[in-house]
Amino acid sequence: MVDFDVGAFMSSYSPTIGIAFSGGGYRAMLSGAGEFKAMDSRTPGSTAVGGIGGLVQSAKYIAGLSGGSWLLGSVVINNFTTIDRLQAAGNVWDFANSILAPEGALHIVDTTLYYNDLNQEVNDKEHAGFDVSLTDYWSRALSRQFVNYTNGGPGITFSSIAKSDQYKNAEMPFPIIVADARNPGEVIISSNATVYEFNPLEFGSFDPTLYAFTPIEFIGSNVTNGVPDESGVCTRGFDNAGFVMGTSSSLFNILITKLDSTGLTGVLRKLVEATLEAISAADNDIADYAPNPFFGVNPDINPSAKTRDLTLVDGGLDGQNIPLHPLIQPARGVDVIFAMDNSADTVRKNGQLSNWPNGTALVATYERAIKGSQNNGTLFPSVPDVNTFINLGLNNRPTFFGCDARNITSDTNKFPPLIVYIPNSPYTFNSNISTNEMAYSASKRDLMIENGYNIATRANASFDQNWPACVGCAIVHREQERKGQTQTAQCQKCFKDYCWDGTRNSAVPNDYDPKALVSAKSAGTKNGVKSWGTAIIGVLSGLFDETGTSGCEYSSCLFLAICFSSKRAFLS
Repeated sequence: MVDFDVGAFMSSYSPTIGIAFSGGGYRAMLSGAGEFKAMDSRTPGSTAVGGIGGLVQSAKYIAGLSGGSWLLGSVVINNFTTIDRLQAAGNVWDFANSILAPEGALHIVDTTLYYNDLNQEVNDKEHAGFDVSLTDYWSRALSRQFVNYTNGGPGITFSSIAKSDQYKNAEMPFPIIVADARNPGEVIISSNATVYEFNPLEFGSFDPTLYAFTPIEFIGSNVTNGVPDESGVCTRGFDNAGFVMGTSSSLFNILITKLDSTGLTGVLRKLVEATLEAISAADNDIADYAPNPFFGVNPDINPSAKTRDLTLVDGGLDGQNIPLHPLIQPARGVDVIFAMDNSADTVRKNGQLSNWPNGTALVATYERAIKGSQNNGTLFPSVPDVNTFINLGLNNRPTFFGCDARNITSDTNKFPPLIVYIPNSPYTFNSNISTNEMAYSASKRDLMIENGYNIATRANASFDQNWPACVGCAIVHREQERKGQTQTAQCQKCFKDYCWDGTRNSAVPNDYDPKALVSAKSAGTKNGVKSWGTAIIGVLSGLFDETGTSGCEYSSCLFLAICFSSKRAFLS
């Protein structure tokens, strides 16, 4: 960054950065992987000219839902590995065949054994006394693609992340996976559904319909109002890592409708079809968290307080397909969120999906913040309608929302995060693959990842040589506003180029079918001197050092955390 004293700025304040990866199946996972790769200083060339490497290392929080949770889970559960290593691993991230028949369409015996193994693992859980649903089968299948342990690590838990050296040494951002509650008797998930989060320490919700957390390590225990039903008796292992990812992506449970995309025919197709029909008889769209960790908690406001089952569903079913909810909580004090949107929102006039984002996820979070009954003091910048996103091109390039915090609140202690919205766009590859697509060749997988890299870097700053510096300007902006500091000329130009200025054009847009923006030869990883933005990002790297408990007051047996904003300076 030009004319900016990083040392002086950092001597008094460390910006709090969040990164959020949207849902959208393998499209979201692979595009997000490229975006993560671009932000990761461990990626060769990512800190060279045009790069934004170091942003991951600078971030305090990182969140994912549905397909974005597969990306996040793959990285953090496998010892905070790199995308390069996952691409080269061979035994994970192999999507050449559908998850429904990973051995291929000709291997009947291997496919039979595959389903027998899934069934045995789920039966083991059921025989231990727990309710199961199709999400359990889905989760075990996902684990084999994303968790680099034998059979996808049936014993690997989400809470085990907190025991890893990478977590203890503050080498990773704090990971959060999001799911929605489906209240008893509900069919449609509304925008006011309770949003739950999983993190390495806790499970719970900030929403006023619960506003409580419990240690994730002990979910699966029988409790009433946070107290074990049998003194001193707790359950461990329920928070299986694959089950957490499967819960956040439970929309994909309805697999029987996806067989046409697998290439399966004849006897093998009939085998898979019969197997799926047998295990999806009822409740195939939920994940069953029974016994309910929040049974008896806040019964006056908690819809699930009176039932022993807590049922969760795909984190994007409430329309908030970017997991911004955990990052806009005032208690976390996030300054800037990099919102990576790989959703499939756009529809052609003939009714066909074209699978590009149009800002729907941002609109859903904004409307929930200003209109919904679940507002608990969260603020969110104003965003335009989805037609404006397309008509003004806000869905094919980065856009900053909330550039002037005083337009949202005059209280400098309550400034909401600046949102850096980065939508899926075809830089070097048409990355609008259907959410239902479940098979990717290695070359197609890698092209998706490369395109994601170019989305995050704007093709290594080929579209704007200032882009890496603009990332730095976005990071420091909120604290500059609090202190009344004037932006540098460089940052002023960045904000002129990228801030939404409030203009709207709500006319029905033409079909949105963008073409590839740049040839692959002029994009991708480059080597060279460090970019302008790397200075600020490099200084921020490694600032995450929160590895203890949340600081909430726990009831007996350290089980339930009912947290109030005055006591919650930091949640995990």
